[in-house]
Amino acid sequence: MMNQQTLDKLHALRWFGLAEAWRKQMENPEVASLSFEERFSLLVDQHWTWRENQAMTRRLKRSKLDTEPCVEDIDFRHPRGLDRSLMRTLSSSQWVTQHHCVLFTGPTGIGKSWLAQALAQKACRDGYTVWYRPLPKLFRELMVARADGSLGRVLEALARVDVLVVDDFAMAPLNEQERRDFLEICDDRYNRRSTILTSQLPVEKWHAQIGDPTLADSILDRLVHNAYRIELSGESIRKKKGRGSSDGRPGGGA
Repeated sequence: MMNQQTLDKLHALRWFGLAEAWRKQMENPEVASLSFEERFSLLVDQHWTWRENQAMTRRLKRSKLDTEPCVEDIDFRHPRGLDRSLMRTLSSSQWVTQHHCVLFTGPTGIGKSWLAQALAQKACRDGYTVWYRPLPKLFRELMVARADGSLGRVLEALARVDVLVVDDFAMAPLNEQERRDFLEICDDRYNRRSTILTSQLPVEKWHAQIGDPTLADSILDRLVHNAYRIELSGESIRKKKGRGSSDGRPGGGA
C-alpha cells in the first residue's frame, strides 16, 4: 500500500521517470540486496536518463526534421566526393559549439538534404535546438508573420535556435524583401549560432541569385566565413535506389 501511495505521489508531482524507475525496482527482487545509497543512485540515474530522452524527443519534434536521416547511416560507398574524415569531425557537433556553418552543394538527388538533416539530427541528440525549413517555405512563413504582426517573434526564434537548416538555397532569384529578411537572419546568427545550407548551385553562383550586390556581399560574408564547404558530385542516389543495388536489394541511407 505504501509503495502504491509513493507511486501516486510521484505521478502527481509529474516525476514520471522516477516513478517508472521506482516501479521497476519494486519488481526486481535482486535490488533488495543493494544498499540504500546504491538504490537511490539507480533511481536518480534512471530519472535523469528519462528526462534527457524526453527533452531530446521534444527537440526532434520541434525541429521539423525528417525521421530517417542519421549520421550512423551515411553511405560512404557512393562516389560523390564525401570526405569520411570531415563527416566524422562534424558528427561530434563541435562545429555547433564553435558557431560555424556547413554548406552542402551539388546536383539534385546526391543526398544534400539528407546529409544536412543527419548532421542536424545528431546536433539535436547532442542537446542543441534545431529548426529545418526549405527556403521557399521559410519566406512564405515570414510573409505571413509580417502580415499578422508576429514577424518580430519569428525572427527572434530564428536567432535563438542553435542550428538553422535552410534547404534549397538560391534555387530562384531573391526579391528585395527576401534579400533583406535573409540578411537580417544571417546577421542575427553570425558568430552566435550555426547554419546549414543546401543548394544545387555552387557557392560562386549565389551572389547572382541573391541579386543586389551590396546585400549579396553582406549575406555571403556572414555565411561563407568560417563555413565548412562540402561540394558533392556524381550520380543521383535517388536514381540508384530506384534501380536497386547490384544484389537486388534497394539502397539505404544517403
